[in-house]
Amino acid sequence: MEILNFALMSAGSLFAIINPLAAVPTFFAMTPENTPDERLRMARTACFTATGVLILFAVTGNALFRVFGITIAAFQMAGGLLLLLVSLGNLQAKRSAVQETEEEKACGTAKADVSITPLAIPMLSGPGAITTAILLESKAKNLVYDGVLLLLFLLVGFACYMIFRVAIKKAQDINPIVMNITTRLMGLILAATAVQFIIDGVHKAFFAK
Repeated sequence: MEILNFALMSAGSLFAIINPLAAVPTFFAMTPENTPDERLRMARTACFTATGVLILFAVTGNALFRVFGITIAAFQMAGGLLLLLVSLGNLQAKRSAVQETEEEKACGTAKADVSITPLAIPMLSGPGAITTAILLESKAKNLVYDGVLLLLFLLVGFACYMIFRVAIKKAQDINPIVMNITTRLMGLILAATAVQFIIDGVHKAFFAK
């Protein structure tokens, strides 16, 4: 039951922070002249790249902490605050500047291929998503938890691609109201996750023996 709770919490957190639904309109705005096949190729490359980036940081995050002398507790508190900022943007049905800036959007519009930047990095695997990946790995108790988390990274990456695929194929049928409602729900889930990370960090720093 405990590992199921970990899996559900991790899946919800990852999907909420990546929030591919909110990235779709920006992706379309950056690729107005591209064909559906070109958009599909870029979305596939972006989702694959973003998944790899998150796995890389999840695997190396704790080692980086030791190099820089950062405790997990400190990172949980800082990461929780960062995710809280992102969630506030989602609750307003928009992507936070933590995930993408206006300059990055403008740069993407001028590029022929937006798959690696800015779509994969930083839109899908930006500071918030990387922070979430590292924090979730810090909660993994053993190799079984690590395996579950790795599988979730792959599943969320695949889900992101499928969302882009459906959006590209059915672009004219997308209801902006439904997307805004979904984005706000993702923001609520992310806000709760952020607060939990902060609570865990405070507990580790001041109350854990």
